[in-house]
Amino acid sequence: MNRSNKRDLPKLTEEYSFLAGPRSRFRELYFTLKVFWNFVRGFRTMHFIGPCVTVFGSARTESSDPFYQKAEQIGTAIAKMGFTVMTGGGPGIMEAANKGAYMAGGYSVGCKIILPTEQEPNPYLHKWINIPYFFIRKVLLVKYSYAFIVMPGGFGTMDEFFESLLLVQTKMIEEFPVILFGKEYHKELVEHIELMKTNEMISEGELSSLFITDSVEEVVEYLETYSVKKHGLKKVFFRRKWWLWEQNHTKDKFITK
Repeated sequence: MNRSNKRDLPKLTEEYSFLAGPRSRFRELYFTLKVFWNFVRGFRTMHFIGPCVTVFGSARTESSDPFYQKAEQIGTAIAKMGFTVMTGGGPGIMEAANKGAYMAGGYSVGCKIILPTEQEPNPYLHKWINIPYFFIRKVLLVKYSYAFIVMPGGFGTMDEFFESLLLVQTKMIEEFPVILFGKEYHKELVEHIELMKTNEMISEGELSSLFITDSVEEVVEYLETYSVKKHGLKKVFFRRKWWLWEQNHTKDKFITK
């Protein structure tokens, strides 16, 4: 497993300073260069991980929780399809999805955010990276994935859920599946989405990528139709395993305007 030295992690005082308002031009330039370098680190680390499915969800979910067990089953199922399972690399739902993939012999990766209450990456990762900035981490969690599975979670999970929908809505990325797992947990959220549609804040067509389910089997079927077949993925021999790979290696997953 790939592990980095915690002593090398940057401190968060810089983020507080950056968000406090304008600073000297030199400090802003220096910060921009650090952002650039962290993007390069992320791209180099994740370049050969293969097509992913990203699983979002709470870091606070205990292993005894039914949603932890469902996330583990989902990790196993999508790994067996040939996808790399990507998460935020932390505990809870993220750990469960990574564990399912790892124990099934699939490939499991994490893109972890550095927070003041530092948490160790979960033990079910073949590869992971620490990212000091949320916006870089969010780009990496989207860039390599052909679907997004949203399990029960809090503010961070909702942020990732709506950003995924927004990127599809605004055609910044292709129309990849956004799967909301847990009908009862997300009942009020779905009702509010329907309210937005009723008030014409969003249109029916802008929800075409959203799928809501309680079934792991339905997740697999939906991914097979709207990730694998729709985007022309096929299996090739890669890293001593069969992985899904792009049929056309020159094709950019992101829409070029």
